[in-house]
Amino acid sequence: MSFRWAADEGQTLAAGDAALEYRCYGPPPGSTPTLVLLHEGLGSVDLWRDVPRKIAEATGLGVLAYSRQGHGRSSQASLPRPLNYMTQEAEDTLGKVLDAAGITATILLGHSDGATIAGIYAGSVSDMRVRGLILIAPHFFTEPIGLSAIRAAGKDFDASDLRAKLSRYHDDADALFRGWHDVWVHPEFETWNVADAIDHWRIPVLALQGTDDPYGSLAQIDEIETRVYSPLERVILRDCGHAPHLERPEETKRAIVAFCARLVRLEQEDVLLS
Repeated sequence: MSFRWAADEGQTLAAGDAALEYRCYGPPPGSTPTLVLLHEGLGSVDLWRDVPRKIAEATGLGVLAYSRQGHGRSSQASLPRPLNYMTQEAEDTLGKVLDAAGITATILLGHSDGATIAGIYAGSVSDMRVRGLILIAPHFFTEPIGLSAIRAAGKDFDASDLRAKLSRYHDDADALFRGWHDVWVHPEFETWNVADAIDHWRIPVLALQGTDDPYGSLAQIDEIETRVYSPLERVILRDCGHAPHLERPEETKRAIVAFCARLVRLEQEDVLLS
């Protein structure tokens, strides 16, 4: 299937055997980096809402958002998901998405699971196209607070309207939820830790975290600060939960715009100096 840079619904790109839905905003890959958006564990293209369009307009950069396999209108994924599904997504699929879209330079912008996938990719795959990381509510190890919130979500899925809400955005809400929830509550997942990926980052990083996030604490951002060898900007948002881009959109957008502008300026300076 051929790739077309457009915001139209119903478009899919090929990543291995999977067909992944996507939408694009702003200029196509070329003279500036392209922001590639990686969604949360229950997310999809649609659940970013108008964030991709607004980021493209505010930064002047191209933005590609896609739904991972098993999410949104993308191909279904096999269950049960492996306990290392985020590492597999980073190492086996993300590079294929960048290839399919013809991306020559990128800033990876991930939320929650998507931030983890972006971080793993930057720390385990040698890809000079990746020029920066924007991590919103990332997690690199499990915390009791997050595991408790996921168990509570499991009860909500069976007892509340959560299933119905997810069904609006995903072809198979049950498979989507089970694929995420059942990994996180698996007894062997309590010791999951991929923080060693941080040790290998050599690109600028913007990390955003809400102080009232039920899925993770500031310990995740502290872990980045302790281990990272490249420039890090922390943005801690008070009275904010798990989705700063939706709960505190203007502050989050300002931080993203400023970070991207600095990266682009550095890229341009490097070209002039060379």
